[in-house]
Amino acid sequence: MKKKYTFIDLFAGAGGLSLGLEQAGFTPCFVNEIVPEYCATYKANRDLPNERYFVGDINSLNEHFDEYAHHMKGATLVCGGPPCQGFSMANRQRILDDPRNQLYKAYLTFLSKVRPKFFIMENVKGMANKIDEIRQNFREYLGDEYLFDFELFKAQDYGVPQNRERLIFIGNRMGIEPKEIFAEIHKNRRQAFVLRDALVGLPHLEAKAEKGKTDIENEQSGFTERNFVYVDNEFYHFINGDRTISKLYNHKNRYNNPRDIEIFRRLPQGANSLHKSIADIMPYKSRNDIFKDKYFKLSEEQICKTITAHMRFDCNMYIHPWESRGLSPREAARIQTFPDDYVFTGSQNSWYAQIGNAVPVKLAQAIGMGVMKFLK
Repeated sequence: MKKKYTFIDLFAGAGGLSLGLEQAGFTPCFVNEIVPEYCATYKANRDLPNERYFVGDINSLNEHFDEYAHHMKGATLVCGGPPCQGFSMANRQRILDDPRNQLYKAYLTFLSKVRPKFFIMENVKGMANKIDEIRQNFREYLGDEYLFDFELFKAQDYGVPQNRERLIFIGNRMGIEPKEIFAEIHKNRRQAFVLRDALVGLPHLEAKAEKGKTDIENEQSGFTERNFVYVDNEFYHFINGDRTISKLYNHKNRYNNPRDIEIFRRLPQGANSLHKSIADIMPYKSRNDIFKDKYFKLSEEQICKTITAHMRFDCNMYIHPWESRGLSPREAARIQTFPDDYVFTGSQNSWYAQIGNAVPVKLAQAIGMGVMKFLK
């Protein structure tokens, strides 16, 4: 019988990190996410039964840990990225004492209860500023049982058509030197695709005609779901494998006012708010120094700028390279290397937030494959 390597995903969001680990051969056994709408997307794409989810604050999960422990028994790995706001260089307070870092403390508490063979923690690169203190924190909660270290990963080094940097911490209690694990992960490097690879062949979209009409779907502004034949190219197989997908999900545009549409049309690729082509209609001229990136047209020949949850407000900083509109949620999902049949649920603005907060799937897969080598 094939051995099953299970994992627990904390702060799971829509499931980007999880999906990459699943593609590497791991199986989720328990999931924690505080936002019900995000967890609904996670559930919609998997067959994991409801009792395997804790939808709520991780601190509450820790308080009621014994009620859920039987679902986590024997978990090989714990992963997650606790949001941490309190570690600027200027902040002299210990990380654990900063009330903004309660989720980081809760992550450590959870690890101390489960004590998996491996853990993965992903975070912003600014966390490296406090690495000595972080090492001390892990010793306080886990003792000397775990060897762990971190590296800064660039998603584009693993094929992702996006400029995205994340700090990845990996620890284990199997006596494996972390540098050996990172070296194994590096073997999965490949040349990045460019933005055009992710966008080519998707249907043309225009701005929605009426503001506030979220339920209207048509050929002009797009659909939540429709039948579709994808362009069969290298990028398609990179994110989908050899599966044939016949549906297009979450490819919808939002409302834009006529001035913004004209700005989108005029700007050349790679240009921002300061470009002369829009000087006469730019609405923030008196504050150009602040708003130079209020509008930015992406370049099809480059990797994309970092996809973020800010897209839920507007996509003016993510203007499509050859169409007068912002990127659609499906286009953002492709840039994050989600497969084309990964469905995002909830409102359209929530789709953008879920996608922007996710770990790129193919980066997560590369990390998972590196860890898996030492389990097999």
